[in-house]
Amino acid sequence: MRLAIFDLDNTLIAGDSDYLWGEFLVKNQLIDAQEYQQQNQRFYQQYKDGTLDIYEYQAFSLKPLSEHPIEQLTLWHQQFMQQMIEPILLPKAQAVIEEHRAAGDQLLIITATNSFITRPIGLKLGIDQLIGTEPEVLNGRYTGRVAGIPSFQQGKITRLNEWLNQNPLSLEDSFFYSDSHNDLPLLELVSHPIVVDADEKLTQVAQQRGWQQLSFR
Repeated sequence: MRLAIFDLDNTLIAGDSDYLWGEFLVKNQLIDAQEYQQQNQRFYQQYKDGTLDIYEYQAFSLKPLSEHPIEQLTLWHQQFMQQMIEPILLPKAQAVIEEHRAAGDQLLIITATNSFITRPIGLKLGIDQLIGTEPEVLNGRYTGRVAGIPSFQQGKITRLNEWLNQNPLSLEDSFFYSDSHNDLPLLELVSHPIVVDADEKLTQVAQQRGWQQLSFR
């Protein structure tokens, strides 16, 4: 069984789910709009530039989760899926997922975005295996802190190796689809690196190395 790994944001969906969750909270007046939007935009630009401090960002991103019961957050997430995620699902991405499924490949999403936001999106796409940054939970509530290592840049490899230790699979003949230069460490590790609607830095690397380039848009 081959492993088909997918980045999520701006790869399988036409947007960044973490950024959009922040916009959803602002739109529904669940957080202070001006302060959050400024910070959200600043961190998103740092991500695109490759200068993001993932722990600083996660402290910002997870703070709203710590301020509400999980039951309420789950209800809001259902609205978030309808309002912000379903409109940016990509039929071409779903078609590639189904091609791998039909070939008997193991499907896996690996994303830097926290699993509270992303796991329901993965399930919507029909992928039940997901590695995301894990929010810490104590006494039935999110604490606002990260549990373990964030699945970002080199951290994606660390978390993937942990996953492989618990699953009877390897990276032999493996695939990884991503849009971001932040994913170069993992793209360099798999057998079939495939760049999808890639940013400028990743496009340049893909051209230099002869990697396959696709568009799901």
